[in-house]
Amino acid sequence: MLDGLLTAAAGLNAQQTQLDAVANDMANVNTDGYKSERVAFDDLLYSKVDMAGTETTAGAGASATIIGRSQAQGALKETGNPLDLAIDGPGYFQVTRPNGQLALTRDGSFSIDATGTLVDAEGNRLSPAVKLPAGVSPSEVSIDAYGTVRLGAKRIGQVSVVNVTAPGQMVALGGSLFGPTAASGEPQPAQSTRIVQGALEQSNVDLGSAMTSLVTTERAFQMDSEAIQNDSQMLSIANQLRPA
Repeated sequence: MLDGLLTAAAGLNAQQTQLDAVANDMANVNTDGYKSERVAFDDLLYSKVDMAGTETTAGAGASATIIGRSQAQGALKETGNPLDLAIDGPGYFQVTRPNGQLALTRDGSFSIDATGTLVDAEGNRLSPAVKLPAGVSPSEVSIDAYGTVRLGAKRIGQVSVVNVTAPGQMVALGGSLFGPTAASGEPQPAQSTRIVQGALEQSNVDLGSAMTSLVTTERAFQMDSEAIQNDSQMLSIANQLRPA
């Protein structure tokens, strides 16, 4: 009976991880550039060898781990804003946070700060920096598929797109920002990627699939809860038994 309790408890923990991931995805269904979380389940069985050298299997239940983000591209939505940029293909925009840390994002909803420098929705500056000349309106600026920023025929900057070897190994920094790690590899110029001006990449969360996952996860959570209640009742009955 104790094994039953442990198995059900492990199941609750695993389903809670799945539930948290689904809830986070649904909360960000309208967040531009957001990538849905991927959860992997594994059993808790392991092998051990006793004093006689006999190998046996022990452990029970399941575990769940968030193993990264889906890299599927979200739909591109036209906005008409000349500073809205979407990445068509693999890669990320690179921005500099206030603490100097570099971060990567697929959210290209840029604007200009008081100095005319391009910043993201959180005020992080695009890296390398792109600055519009004083008095220039964003509507006068064109950005081609290769990220070249022009004012008429004059080149005034370059929007770079970078990528990493293992995007799933980057650490989430909140919103649509990710931080490169040793496991993900250092950012390098992206290949076979183009920039679309006046558009944004929407979240790649499939709301229908997320709702289905939410329902199945809640049912599994309920079943594990009932299993714990049943095992608890059986232990209570066993404790009340007295030898005749």
